[in-house]
Amino acid sequence: MKNLKTFSVVFLVGSILIYNAQSSKEETNIHYRAEASLMPAIKGCVFKTVFGEESSAFHSSYKTPEKVEHSITDGLNWIAKAQHSGGGWGAGSHARQHIIDPHEVNADPATTSMVAMAIMRSGSTINSGPYSNQLKKALEYILKEVERSSQNNNRITDETGTQIQTKLGANIDAVLATQFLTNIVDELDYDPALKKRVMKSLNVCVDKVQNLQASDGRTKGGGWAGVLQSGLANNALEAAQTKGAKVDAAILEKSREYQNSNFNAKSGEVNTTDGAGVVLYSVSSSVRASAKQAREVKEDIAKAKAEGKIEPDAEVSEETLNRIGYSKDKAMKANTSYQVYSSAKTVAQNDKVIRGFGNNGGEEFLSFLQTGESMIINKDNDWKNWYDNVSGRLLNIQNNNGSWNGHHCITSPVFCTAISILILTVNNDIDKLTMIGQN
Repeated sequence: MKNLKTFSVVFLVGSILIYNAQSSKEETNIHYRAEASLMPAIKGCVFKTVFGEESSAFHSSYKTPEKVEHSITDGLNWIAKAQHSGGGWGAGSHARQHIIDPHEVNADPATTSMVAMAIMRSGSTINSGPYSNQLKKALEYILKEVERSSQNNNRITDETGTQIQTKLGANIDAVLATQFLTNIVDELDYDPALKKRVMKSLNVCVDKVQNLQASDGRTKGGGWAGVLQSGLANNALEAAQTKGAKVDAAILEKSREYQNSNFNAKSGEVNTTDGAGVVLYSVSSSVRASAKQAREVKEDIAKAKAEGKIEPDAEVSEETLNRIGYSKDKAMKANTSYQVYSSAKTVAQNDKVIRGFGNNGGEEFLSFLQTGESMIINKDNDWKNWYDNVSGRLLNIQNNNGSWNGHHCITSPVFCTAISILILTVNNDIDKLTMIGQN
């Protein structure tokens, strides 16, 4: 945002939209029952302050504070015990959210993929680390689900009505499985047959995700907060492309354009139609989708300044990009991504937008994860400040048994714990994330 007037417009619109969404929220005051050993003790809310602005050089490494390390360990210990014998984890049915014992719900690919990625980001691999066995079993579970899925069906599971599907989208399982398989494929050079099997399943998932794209770039079958499914689909295709998967560049471009269309960088208006009326969901997806191209613009502009092609104080604009060699069409799209990223990341971290319902469901956790990953992809100087703030707040709401849970919508302790671990360990994936941002 460049001026106070624009901020005011965004926050007024955001406050109205959030208030209206809150009024119709049906799950806000759900109470839960479970065995004492697995019952999360609900604590305070998180993410309620404006995070710092760009103030330090980008760091390629970051030492995790000791308290955060203990928190991660507790979360991993809890989630390892929650794994099913078949290798999967489950978030449970939307219709039976009062069941929070992880062994009393069915496993699903979306939740399993999130947990497996959390285990990987925390340092375990297929062949090493304290949770390598859990990761092996999770991979086998996902591969079997993909391999038995119909070629004429865009779903990869027979499970329906899960919390994740209802809130994010009916096809979220294929989206998140794409992301997980992309993350693990580089670890499999020791076993060419297994790597070939994983790449085959990855391409099956990529095909399913691409087949789900609507004419406007969104992912079909969106749930209560479908913009997040579309945003995650964009992330998954972007990452899969870096691994040589068969990603259609035109589909990926259309996906980015859809995400960018949800935020008007000039007026500050946020389109929350697919975001359940919640500003945070829409802007965090816009930030994530625009991060790669925004970084390209930033790096090209810096290079042009260093070479004397443009003035040292030249601002990013279509005209400036034309001057450094961008075509008219590329300059328009690239400038849009840059402006959307720069403005939307500020809105995504503002107190009034972050406050939302006054507490957090799994969608909020996902939104904050997307914002943080976007900063690293963009090599944004603010990522360390973001991490310091968000990690402290996560520690304050961790349950005594090591888990986290949502207070509305996606309440699953398994899903919310996986995302919390992914946030707390994001510094371990700096190399992978910055690679996504490379030209």
